[in-house]
Amino acid sequence: MEIPGKVSLYCPLVDAKGTPAVLVAISTDGYYHLHVSVKGQKHAMFVPIESAALLFSDPEPEAEPGMELER
Repeated sequence: MEIPGKVSLYCPLVDAKGTPAVLVAISTDGYYHLHVSVKGQKHAMFVPIESAALLFSDPEPEAEPGMELER
Protein backbone atom coordinates (compact mmCIF):
# COMPACT_ATOMS: atom_id res chain seq x y z
CA MET A 1 0.00 0.00 0.00
CA GLU A 2 1.47 3.31 -1.06
CA ILE A 3 0.22 6.82 -0.46
CA PRO A 4 -0.76 8.51 -2.68
CA GLY A 5 -2.62 5.56 -4.11
CA LYS A 6 -5.56 4.93 -6.42
CA VAL A 7 -8.56 3.59 -4.51
CA SER A 8 -12.27 2.90 -4.84
CA LEU A 9 -14.31 4.65 -2.15
CA TYR A 10 -17.34 3.06 -0.52
CA CYS A 11 -19.08 5.51 1.84
CA PRO A 12 -22.85 5.83 2.41
CA LEU A 13 -22.43 9.36 3.82
CA VAL A 14 -21.56 10.65 0.35
CA ASP A 15 -23.39 7.94 -1.61
CA ALA A 16 -20.08 6.55 -2.91
CA LYS A 17 -20.28 3.01 -4.25
CA GLY A 18 -16.88 2.28 -5.75
CA THR A 19 -16.10 5.89 -6.65
CA PRO A 20 -12.56 6.24 -8.06
CA ALA A 21 -10.34 8.43 -5.88
CA VAL A 22 -6.74 9.02 -4.86
CA LEU A 23 -5.86 8.54 -1.20
CA VAL A 24 -3.61 11.49 -0.32
CA ALA A 25 -3.25 11.04 3.45
CA ILE A 26 -4.73 9.45 6.55
CA SER A 27 -5.39 12.06 9.23
CA THR A 28 -4.61 11.39 12.89
CA ASP A 29 -8.01 13.01 13.53
CA GLY A 30 -9.78 10.04 11.91
CA TYR A 31 -10.29 11.13 8.30
CA TYR A 32 -9.17 9.93 4.89
CA HIS A 33 -7.97 12.82 2.70
CA LEU A 34 -8.97 11.95 -0.85
CA HIS A 35 -8.92 13.60 -4.27
CA VAL A 36 -12.08 12.83 -6.24
CA SER A 37 -12.92 13.85 -9.79
CA VAL A 38 -16.33 15.52 -10.13
CA LYS A 39 -17.38 16.76 -13.58
CA GLY A 40 -13.77 16.70 -14.75
CA GLN A 41 -12.49 18.75 -11.81
CA LYS A 42 -10.32 17.42 -8.96
CA HIS A 43 -11.81 18.07 -5.50
CA ALA A 44 -10.46 17.39 -2.02
CA MET A 45 -12.72 15.21 0.13
CA PHE A 46 -12.37 14.30 3.79
CA VAL A 47 -14.38 11.25 4.88
CA PRO A 48 -14.45 9.72 8.36
CA ILE A 49 -12.52 6.46 8.58
CA GLU A 50 -15.29 4.75 10.57
CA SER A 51 -17.84 5.42 7.80
CA ALA A 52 -15.77 4.50 4.75
CA ALA A 53 -14.08 1.56 3.10
CA LEU A 54 -11.24 1.86 0.59
CA LEU A 55 -10.18 -0.72 -1.96
CA PHE A 56 -6.73 -0.13 -3.46
CA SER A 57 -6.69 -0.51 -7.23
CA ASP A 58 -3.30 -2.23 -7.31
CA PRO A 59 -3.14 -5.72 -5.77
CA GLU A 60 -0.63 -6.56 -3.06
CA PRO A 61 2.56 -8.12 -4.43
CA GLU A 62 2.91 -11.87 -4.04
CA ALA A 63 5.29 -12.75 -1.22
CA GLU A 64 8.08 -15.16 -1.97
CA PRO A 65 8.21 -18.18 0.34
CA GLY A 66 10.25 -17.31 3.43
CA MET A 67 10.02 -13.55 2.79
CA GLU A 68 8.02 -11.17 4.93
CA LEU A 69 6.59 -7.90 3.63
CA GLU A 70 7.39 -4.88 5.77
CA ARG A 71 4.31 -2.75 6.51
